[in-house]
Amino acid sequence: MGRLFGTDGVRGLANRFVTADLALKLGETAARVLVKERDSDARPTAIIGRDTRQSGAMLAQAVAAGLASAGVDVTHVDVVSTPAIAYLTANLDYDLGVMISASHNAMPDNGIKFFAHSGYKLADATEELIESMLDEEWERPVGEGVGRISGDYEVATREYLDHLSTAIAADLSGLRIAVDCANGAASELGPEALRRAGADVVVINASPDGKNINDACGSTHPEQLQALVVASEADFGVAFDGDADRCLAVDHTGEMVDGDQILGVLATGMKDDGKLVDDTLVITVMSNLGLLLAMEERGIKTVSTKVGDRYVLEAMKESGYALGGEQSGHVIAAEYATTGDGVLTALLLAEQVAKNGKTLRDLASFIHRLPQALVNVPGVDKTRTNSDEVLLAAVAKAEEGLGRTGRVLLRPSGTEPLVRVMVEAATQEEADRIAQDLAGVVAERLAL
Repeated sequence: MGRLFGTDGVRGLANRFVTADLALKLGETAARVLVKERDSDARPTAIIGRDTRQSGAMLAQAVAAGLASAGVDVTHVDVVSTPAIAYLTANLDYDLGVMISASHNAMPDNGIKFFAHSGYKLADATEELIESMLDEEWERPVGEGVGRISGDYEVATREYLDHLSTAIAADLSGLRIAVDCANGAASELGPEALRRAGADVVVINASPDGKNINDACGSTHPEQLQALVVASEADFGVAFDGDADRCLAVDHTGEMVDGDQILGVLATGMKDDGKLVDDTLVITVMSNLGLLLAMEERGIKTVSTKVGDRYVLEAMKESGYALGGEQSGHVIAAEYATTGDGVLTALLLAEQVAKNGKTLRDLASFIHRLPQALVNVPGVDKTRTNSDEVLLAAVAKAEEGLGRTGRVLLRPSGTEPLVRVMVEAATQEEADRIAQDLAGVVAERLAL
């Protein structure tokens, strides 16, 4: 087995890769690592939540059993969003938070994410330590040393919703917002948070049955939302994924507003309010060049990281930046969250619409997305991507021809012998042509 933890916890096919046995071992081992690292003699505590997948209850109970077997008192809050668990871990003073979810993946998958006492995801070194200790023999506590397991869904939900209500000052009365809950963790939380702020909310895909999470709905399949926004004459719409750490939007005409555009709108609003630290937005290398050019026009600097919200967050924490995110809809507003939060993003976006008295379409109109082409080249030696001189020369020539109207990115896969060729250009035809030409060079030069 390769590294168990990916960029967002442990994830895979439930009951095949992510089994109850693995969940129990992860729970007890995470507890042992936690106890070693903490400097308190008080009984350690943990909070566990899950999304709406059928396998979630099984895995949550297994993790809880593992934690309790290592002497941790566990509070199970059932179905809540990932950002809710992150917030509750830090603000209700739990030593560890656990979320059972595979995020935007299809229903058969599931996953296990851990959050430290701070509400942030575990550091790589901590995850590696947990992996290394999984199969170690150890002495379990007995008697009063065994942890207790209890449930507290209503209190947890109320605490999180109360927190969200402090994030915006604007009254959303008069706004009609369509919401696609992906039949996931935000099926109750998302609409309720927007209604508390005064919005008229039209909801779809908020009837989870354990099997329909992310099924042709939510942020990965926004077609239903696009139709609903137009049919209901909503001001705009928002779509969450299964664990509600992402948010994409739809303007009143039914056109998509992606994560890059959402970030641009929020960054501009925060800069105007003096809340954008160092007038800087943190993005990833996959953000569209159109966003970078638009931010430059507005006097906003950008810092680019590797793909993955954890890398965005690392850059934000290191320099104290206030806002960052990904094109996929992970948006991190550091004043209110320690991870991407789709419901919070929806509230912040609605606040900009309400404050400015403009449509979302108008607010995002200054961000002109450049046409983009992406070609995957399999069966290659990805380790030579940044060293093959002929390939580098071909990339340089393409970039020279594109000038400021485009760019080229070669991105080796983290798990496969594959290189992704991404090209942005003034026209789709030009992007497609250059991407195909460079893919040919990659295939020829890096062939295994």
